Amino acid sequence: MLASLILSLREGLEAALVVGIVLAALRKMQQTHLAPVIWRGVAAAIAINLLAGLIITWLGAEFKGQAEQIFEGTAMLAAAGMLTWMIVWMRRQSATLQKNLEEGISLAAQQGNNLGLFWLAFLAVGREGLELVLFLAAARMTSNALQSTLGVLLGLSIAILTGWGMYASSTRLNLRPFFNITGFLLVLFAAGLVAHGIHEFNEAGIIPVMVEHIWDLSPILSEHSTFGQLLASLFGYNPSPSLSESLGYLVYFLGLGIFWNRSNRRSAQA
Repeated sequence: MLASLILSLREGLEAALVVGIVLAALRKMQQTHLAPVIWRGVAAAIAINLLAGLIITWLGAEFKGQAEQIFEGTAMLAAAGMLTWMIVWMRRQSATLQKNLEEGISLAAQQGNNLGLFWLAFLAVGREGLELVLFLAAARMTSNALQSTLGVLLGLSIAILTGWGMYASSTRLNLRPFFNITGFLLVLFAAGLVAHGIHEFNEAGIIPVMVEHIWDLSPILSEHSTFGQLLASLFGYNPSPSLSESLGYLVYFLGLGIFWNRSNRRSAQA
């Protein structure tokens, strides 16, 4: 539940902030009559994401045996990739996001380009929604479906109320600490999904196990205990992982660390 709550809160808040920036820009330009175009884009994005979620859920139920393991492993690795991309993208765009959005809105409004405004809202909400759908599809395979659903509903409710409050009151909150903390947690979630995905491919016989159990922490912290289940659903905890799982976990962090270091150097040079 905690993982789905944090991700849905972050994704929902990002989408709410984008929509709030767009609506505030239209209000500033005295073009509030274009607001329904934005809401149509938001509604269309939500409908497409719901459809994508139903299709992914249906596909997951159709596969059995090795095909099911391959599907689940692929879904987990795809979700990890999308999560990582989202964190990196938000880090790069956060400084100029509002400026770029306002420039695009101003140009579209001046040209009477309603379709451009529609796609702006559709893509902003659709991107966040697709990331959430992929993550939840992967999380459903490792945790309780009811708890994941409750986490999503709670996270999205908080995000919508926060976004509406900021727009209605024109209050600016310093959300950088929130995004920094959730970004760190999501990196851990993504690493856990990589390990889970490799485990599924191990069982399908596609990725070699190498060494079946490199250690066994079950006597200390069983995966069936309450805390063990929490760690498993959040961070991919496995008390007796294979060597390939552990290598995948390590390679993910090394790769992300190298990329982050290069990105920081480029930013400093710029």
